Amino acid sequence: MAAKVFRLSSSEWEALDRMRFSTTSKVLFRNATIILMSDAAVGRTKASIAHDLGCSVATVDFIRARYRSAGVDGLRAKKRVGRPSRATPEYRATLRTTVATPPGLLGYGFSVWSVGRLNAHLKKTTGISFSEDQLTRLLHEEGFSFQRPKHTMKGKRDEAAYAHTAACLERLKKRPSAPMPALS
Repeated sequence: MAAKVFRLSSSEWEALDRMRFSTTSKVLFRNATIILMSDAAVGRTKASIAHDLGCSVATVDFIRARYRSAGVDGLRAKKRVGRPSRATPEYRATLRTTVATPPGLLGYGFSVWSVGRLNAHLKKTTGISFSEDQLTRLLHEEGFSFQRPKHTMKGKRDEAAYAHTAACLERLKKRPSAPMPALS
């Protein structure tokens, strides 16, 4: 069976192009681009479209079929079905507030949040617990990143003595070294 050829009018082309560049949805952008690249005037194959957009040929077929049946509305992402997330807006607000608060202010004896410690605190305050991987994804979605803390002595050492010692060390490095005594 021969594939149906897409022929977009200039007004359809302009409408899709405007939609593509006015959206913030990467799915809608990709889907509109698939249809624009599928236009007979462009002459692209499904495989080349899929390769250039980083999707499968089946996705190109699926988007084309949805566009044929529903038009522009077929390009919009459908709401996913399934159980609603336990990470409610209230939980996410508590998560953001907790991460921004030093643990010492909440009565803990440590100074840096780890994912495990954060999860335990949030379970205690909200009653909702996630795996560490899922909590890591939630933190990333909320715009947080975390790394191992860099432990330094800054703030714990005598800064004046440190500066004096560093200056003495520099002077010692600049002096010519004395010749080594000969070994007998």
